[in-house]
Amino acid sequence: MNKGLKIVTIGGGSSYTPELIEGFIKYYDELPIREIWLVDIEAGKEKLDIVGNLAKRMVEKSGLPIKVHLTLDRRKALEGADYVTTQLRVGLLEARKLDESIPLKHGVLGQETNGPGGLFKAFRTIPVILDICREMEELCPNAWLINFTNPAGMVTEAVLKHTKIKVVGLCNVPIGMEMGVAKLLGVDHSRVRIDFAGLNHLVYGLDVFVDGISVKKEVISQLTNPDKAITMQNIHAMGWEPEFLEALNVLPCPYHNYYYKSGHMLEEELKKFREGNIRAEVVKRLEDDLFELYKDPSLDIKPPQLEKRGGAYYSDAAVRLIHSMYTDKRDIQAVNTRNSGAISNLPAHAAVEVSCVITNDGPKPISMGELPVAVRGLVGYMKSFEEVAIEAAVTGNYNTALLAMTMNPFIPSDQIAKTILNEMLEAHKDHLPQFTLR
Repeated sequence: MNKGLKIVTIGGGSSYTPELIEGFIKYYDELPIREIWLVDIEAGKEKLDIVGNLAKRMVEKSGLPIKVHLTLDRRKALEGADYVTTQLRVGLLEARKLDESIPLKHGVLGQETNGPGGLFKAFRTIPVILDICREMEELCPNAWLINFTNPAGMVTEAVLKHTKIKVVGLCNVPIGMEMGVAKLLGVDHSRVRIDFAGLNHLVYGLDVFVDGISVKKEVISQLTNPDKAITMQNIHAMGWEPEFLEALNVLPCPYHNYYYKSGHMLEEELKKFREGNIRAEVVKRLEDDLFELYKDPSLDIKPPQLEKRGGAYYSDAAVRLIHSMYTDKRDIQAVNTRNSGAISNLPAHAAVEVSCVITNDGPKPISMGELPVAVRGLVGYMKSFEEVAIEAAVTGNYNTALLAMTMNPFIPSDQIAKTILNEMLEAHKDHLPQFTLR
């Protein structure tokens, strides 16, 4: 008899958790979950209790025989797990505020996964994820790690390089782009397929299909209109110059605004910074409102307000992936995994974000050949940056960290890189033992 699955969510006190629970309930007939363990740290206990009780009410309403456990004991939760999902933020939202505000103070882009902020998120996050993996190697060595924690590509590559754990990195950008194209063309999402290739938050749609017929030209034509931009809650939408997009001849993702519209995006971020309205502040207000909603003992569904948080389609992406792996569905999804030659002009060992066939033995990358000449330089350069950043995160070597900071395309000079690096190392020292213990 199938005893059912044990799923562990680390960062269970996240405002995203109701999305995940909703997805697990929806797929229960083919994904027989016995237990969901929501895990957090002492600092997140209050949020864990609030969101955990909402999760219990949602499950109770569904009438399904799923047991929801809330715990601060990660080892107890991990024992015998089948799937482990990670959605954590080391340093909580206070750390995000520093990631955004310190670079902006120096006239440099301050953003959660781009520039110095993304680099320091990697420095804080990678050691914690590797600690989790070491516990998994001991307590649930056959479990799959489904990582949603940013920077998802770098985290995935660190796990591939430094552990024995089976890992898939996940982002809601590809599914968001699919949904955006479906809306743009007025068709159901199930009819849309995009050939994705690139890196996390730097992924391109090489081709776009509806019912197997390429519609890339039509989609690119529509995307030049700012009112039809495919974007996210946390990224200011701008249209593209028609001639540029036509020449690029691939679909950019929302994060490409930071690369192809750097000046405009920096101007926008600096304006918000001067107004005291950086994204971390907006998220803090949204989270406060969400958790007030979550406290309501009569609430037993995922509230629609959660979509404003920026995590639209999170449960669709996460649960669809676990469901496809468990059932060996062999559908196509874009995930972060080892390249293994799928993108021929990127290192075989590197983590890439690429369309894959999803099997019970994990994702099998689809061969995309070479990236187009117009994008291969940027993607290759950012992969080099990521590899140096991962080395710095693991070793705590100051010089390697400075090299990574200076390599980042949003940093104008090595002097500014050093100034920001030193300030951020000091600001985040409580969460950077690999640097402070050297």
